[in-house]
Amino acid sequence: MTLPSQPVTLTVEQIGVLNQKLSEMRHEINNHLSLIVTAVELIRHKPGTTERMLETLAERPPKISASMADFSRDFENILGLSRS
Repeated sequence: MTLPSQPVTLTVEQIGVLNQKLSEMRHEINNHLSLIVTAVELIRHKPGTTERMLETLAERPPKISASMADFSRDFENILGLSRS
């Protein structure tokens, strides 16, 4: 990634957009983590749901990674950063 050689000044609008994007990412990750906790509790209390819940558990990490990658890309775009 190529970083700016000078300090970066953000406008109020850019800070607002970053704050909104960060809030969306936190909400989305929290939703995924809630599903993970729920799936584990179901497995604990109803072992017959294990196979189905394991599928749900396996789907979550890639979705969390995708959320973080989306935020990172938006952050880079807002700051005008580029990947080399």
